Amino acid sequence: MGNDNADILQAVKVYKALGEPTRLKIALLLTEEQNLCCSDIMGKLESVAGSTLSHHLKQLTDSGLLNLRKDGTYIYYSVNRELAAKYAPYLLV
Repeated sequence: MGNDNADILQAVKVYKALGEPTRLKIALLLTEEQNLCCSDIMGKLESVAGSTLSHHLKQLTDSGLLNLRKDGTYIYYSVNRELAAKYAPYLLV
């Protein structure tokens, strides 16, 4: 990882997103099972409301850690493995 400002800002976004336990669980889940929609993720996590899950997914997506793919009315999420390897290799173990 370089020391330029863009790398530092990206690292801060990723670490901030993963600093919340539910978001870390979501990221770990998506490293095991790619291309899950919101309802699939909600079914695999316990006690996470839909609106709260949407907020967490947005934070992870905005950090660049998750990719999303739209298919009709569904949005499917997967981990950006290149970014995870650079800033959060723990997710890929």
